[in-house]
This record gives sequence, C-alpha cells and structure tokens, in this order.
Amino acid sequence: MRLRPPLLLLLLVPVLPGACTSSSGTGGTPDGGSCSALFGRPSALTGLTADQCRPECACGGTVWAPPDYSTAFIDSLASDWTLENPFPPLTTDPYASAPPADDPPDMVCGVLPTTPAGSQPRTYRLVTYASEAAARADGASPTHFGHCGVCSPLVDLAVYMTENDLTAPVRACGLNSTTADENIACLQALGFDLPCAQIYSFNTQHTRSVCLAPCAAALSQPYQLPDGGLNDCLRCDEAQSGPVFKAVAGRTRRNSGLANALCRPCAEVRPLVHAY
Repeated sequence: MRLRPPLLLLLLVPVLPGACTSSSGTGGTPDGGSCSALFGRPSALTGLTADQCRPECACGGTVWAPPDYSTAFIDSLASDWTLENPFPPLTTDPYASAPPADDPPDMVCGVLPTTPAGSQPRTYRLVTYASEAAARADGASPTHFGHCGVCSPLVDLAVYMTENDLTAPVRACGLNSTTADENIACLQALGFDLPCAQIYSFNTQHTRSVCLAPCAAALSQPYQLPDGGLNDCLRCDEAQSGPVFKAVAGRTRRNSGLANALCRPCAEVRPLVHAY
C-alpha cells in the first residue's frame, strides 16, 4: 500500500474524544463548569499562550497537575518492563468497520506485574478492569482509563511522555515514506511497538481519504484557533478518524493524564498519576 508523500497535511497524530472527570484524583464525576483554562503544554505550533493553556486543571475547586516525569522514569518504562501478553500485529484495516460503543466511564486498563519487584526485566500483563478500585484490588496499577488496546503497553506510554508534540515526527515519517511498511518502520523508530505504529499508520491513511479539503486549507495554520478550538483539519481528523483510533489504540494522551501541545478543556482530561 503506497502513501502519497506530498500530502504533508494528512500526516497527523490522532486527536481523540476524552472522558470528563473532576480533579479528585484518578477518577470522579464530570465537571466542566469550573475548569476555565485549557489543559496542555502549548508549543510554538499550538497557537495559544501559556495563559490560555497550561498543564493543570482546576475542576470542582481543586487544582490537579500531572507530575514532571523524569527521563530515568520514562526510560524505565521501555527498558525495565516486558509485556507478557503482547498484542498481535494488525492484519486488516480497522477503518473498514465501525467503531464499537464507548467504554463505561469507570473502566481502566491496568498494569498487572507477574514477577516480583526487583526482577530485571519485570514482566506484566495488561488487563481491562471495570474500575480503578477493581484494578487496585487485583494488584494492578491503572495506566489509562478505558479498555486496553494496542497503544496501552508501557513502551508506548514512554513515547507519549517523551514527545510533547507528536505531530512533527509522525508527519516526518509519512513524508519520508513511500509505502505503508516504510511509514510503520519510521514510527517504530520513534519507540512505538509494531501494533501501535500500525494504528497510527492506518489513521493517517484514513484521514488522507476523508479530510483532504480541510487539511489542505489548514496546512499553514496553527493547531488551534484563538478561541481554543481545533483548526478544521484536526477537527475533521478527530471526528472522522478518532473513534476507530481510540477503540483500537486504547491509550490516548487525555485518558492517560498527559499534557501535550494539543490543548483540551479540562472536562475532557482524566487525571492520572503514573507509578508502577
């Protein structure tokens, strides 16, 4: 399957629907009314100021901010842990089918260690639980809200934590690739494992097919408009490609409590602190 390298505008990082929570910890009740500023870490390409977007939420009168994860912690996610039940490679285009219904709001994907602390590397399983409480009762640490998917492994979380703005490197992978296989290999070089790289590649191909006009018009625009909304290209990608990506990938930055260059209303962010 061949990609068309000149279509820079379509090599996008998926921007996906999140889940609403209060800032009461790693769960809670939706409360968007008291969340004024957007949540994220704006870059030069975002189009918003630090006053409009910052890495904290003040929902329900309580301020929540994700910690700054150290390089050593991020590196350990990829080097000190081995997934015991890895996902198989994707063999068909997931965009050929409609996405399933949304997950129940309390569902979490948990990291369940299967060898004792101190093992090198330490093995773990990814398990979908009905709630954070159920995960912790089983000895698992929630790694994101919603079901486990192909981007749920800790090695993929490390990429999400390392790259504040994934759009640029993912876009470069598409521009420098003439086939889907080359694109996937480039995405893997960023640190993604194979199944996660594949869903990113499928997302790019689908967005190219359905969002060409708005993406062509938005090529030189910042990611976000002065009022905080996404530009037309990203809005199209989110609406047309986002649901399937979310269903297959499992992990998104919003359901993992990670601030990034795409700023979001706090009501769409799931507060979560990563500790394994």
